[in-house]
Amino acid sequence: MGTVSRVLNGHTAVSAETRQRVLAAIAELNYSPNLAARRLSRGKTMVIGALVPYFTNPSVVRRLQGVVSVVKGSQYDLILFDVESVERRDSYVRNVLRRQIVDGLLMISLTPTDEDVAELQRAHMPTVLVDARHPQLSRVVVDNVAGGYMATRYLIDLGHRRIAYISDFLDDPFNSPVRDRFTGYCQALAEAGIPFRPEYHLQGIHGRSAARQMMRQLLQLPDPPTAIFAYSDTQAIGVLEETQAQGVAVPQHLALIGFDNIEASEYLHITTISQSLYASGISGCELLLQTMTEPPSEPQELLLPLELIQRQTTDPLLPTSA
Repeated sequence: MGTVSRVLNGHTAVSAETRQRVLAAIAELNYSPNLAARRLSRGKTMVIGALVPYFTNPSVVRRLQGVVSVVKGSQYDLILFDVESVERRDSYVRNVLRRQIVDGLLMISLTPTDEDVAELQRAHMPTVLVDARHPQLSRVVVDNVAGGYMATRYLIDLGHRRIAYISDFLDDPFNSPVRDRFTGYCQALAEAGIPFRPEYHLQGIHGRSAARQMMRQLLQLPDPPTAIFAYSDTQAIGVLEETQAQGVAVPQHLALIGFDNIEASEYLHITTISQSLYASGISGCELLLQTMTEPPSEPQELLLPLELIQRQTTDPLLPTSA
């Protein structure tokens, strides 16, 4: 259990491959110590379930660390369910309810369907969303439209008009923030009288490698952008790697802003929009425990703040780059 503990608590002394295997095993085995004994002694499972996509995404891991910090101080254990597809999400919701293996459920960065919510409510399963919204469930969120607007408006105020948005796929059924941030991006452009240019919005799978490919494609345009808004800091890192490989100076010839404020963005001095990842995990778990004890009469929404963190990847646009 030493390796499992290190993974859940975010220690660095675990290889990426081992981390991935451990998290997958936790999800696959539904491991929880003393589950049967606690069920018999208390008439409850004394377990909280967390449905989570994309375990390797640093923002998801950081949220989970907040969840774990609350669970460790409670009487509950935690089961992680690794959701990799719509079918698997639906299967987990059904199995969790049918098998009665948890007393409450966190859905992190997963937007449930109306059918999911109806099943959860029929089963009287206390459920809280983190980084996702549904009007019939309590949730802990940020305003991603405002975040996308904030990032783009900041670049506009620096003098940029050729601003690209690199993102995950907009049609990802799990990922409403990518659509919301795109909406904020478009709103800021429209407000400034800057036409939206489809060639400046590239979509791909989440990760540094895909971001590098998208950045390479943008640099090959006849009229390349002077600024990049990356949907996540992970993608911003990929952009930075590609600009370095291509000899493009950041921020002198290309401004870059990310989103999330993960630890690596601080090390690499990337300007970003900070959302309270760790705090969202804490708040979501605390809200779930409260809901399990005393269900609210109406769904609760906790809106966490966003903050622009200026670092070394943004500067006012040079006249020669306009």
